[in-house]
Amino acid sequence: MKTSYIFIATTLSAALLATNSYAHNQHQGHIQAAVSKAVTTEFDIVHAKVTTQGSHLVFQQAVTGTAGDKHPQKKGALAGAEVYSYVWPTSLNSSAVGFDADQGILSLALTVHPDFDDTPLYDEDGDGNKTNDGDKWHSHWVVLVPDNACGEGALKVKDIAKGSSPKLPVTWPNLPLFIDSPGFDFALEKSEVIVRVPLSALGFPESFSYDGVTAGLKINQQVHAPLLCVTDVFDVASGDLSLPGKSQ
Repeated sequence: MKTSYIFIATTLSAALLATNSYAHNQHQGHIQAAVSKAVTTEFDIVHAKVTTQGSHLVFQQAVTGTAGDKHPQKKGALAGAEVYSYVWPTSLNSSAVGFDADQGILSLALTVHPDFDDTPLYDEDGDGNKTNDGDKWHSHWVVLVPDNACGEGALKVKDIAKGSSPKLPVTWPNLPLFIDSPGFDFALEKSEVIVRVPLSALGFPESFSYDGVTAGLKINQQVHAPLLCVTDVFDVASGDLSLPGKSQ
């Protein structure tokens, strides 16, 4: 399912100010989603939730198929490289994870992209090389903002303007983007996507709003700002990007 760029950008940005609606929920704080035959099963969300378990926040999505089973096709170059992702847009301020405040929509993402590695601190495949692991699923914090250069009303991962010196997390991967590579524990278990975020990493936050999204992104063919655009939204847990979920 390809969702219009205008719909994505305007509704997701407005969601942070919107009154939460639980029309899609069958469990308080969680989001139940209808099965869609138009969405590939690996990305067809049926449930999204964020719960506190001990010292961690557990971000979860359930899909109709096998989670994480579908990877982008390798292009052999950074230009035009594709990214697949499971994303939790939140109402958390960007400052919660070490960025400057009020930069955009802070989102947790589990991503895979076989043409580049953006987790320089970690050796996901254990081969002694920390720069060749982009084809393994891994976690990010990203800040999303609209940019018409990605397509009318489209979202992107926010670029760091040339010559600027914004505040960045200590695990920032040295890319010109508002992106963090925290190396959170995660699991892809049959139909479930699970990412475990230490509460201490967020300063033990109060309850926040969230949604669940599966999406495709792409590196700009010219490899400059906008560098990483959202090009496809496969599914949205709430159906309208209203962030109806409440962390528990």
